[in-house]
Amino acid sequence: MALVDLISEEVVKVPLTSDNKPAVLQELVQILVDANKIDDFNAAFAAIQEREDKQSTGLEMGIAVPHGKTPAVKNLVVAIGISKDGIDFNSMDGKPSQLFFMLIAPPNQPGPHVEALAEIAKLSRSKAFCSALINAGDAREVVELLRED
Repeated sequence: MALVDLISEEVVKVPLTSDNKPAVLQELVQILVDANKIDDFNAAFAAIQEREDKQSTGLEMGIAVPHGKTPAVKNLVVAIGISKDGIDFNSMDGKPSQLFFMLIAPPNQPGPHVEALAEIAKLSRSKAFCSALINAGDAREVVELLRED
């Protein structure tokens, strides 16, 4: 299943209201709860936080991919958040993260999780595309950009 097939306006937040790493993680999990993609906020948040505690998922060029595995989901779920100002996410290049892709997967289905990470890595190679996402005015525009790519 393609990453774009998992993304709808209800799982995209532009702009994020959070201004720090823990709040971003909570906000993205809450987006998935509000969209009825997960039922157990605490289990999903614990899985994400456990992964972050091992090593930050802040990559380079303003991209962060917080992810985790939990039996609280039956299939891979994705949330996207955008912060124009950027948030300190302990990224590899030391710069603030602006584009957040949260992935939560069941532990017994590694394939879709790995495929989604690979798709995000591919998308992140295009500075122009990432810039277009960061400058999107709303969730609809983000979804349209992802469907066009």
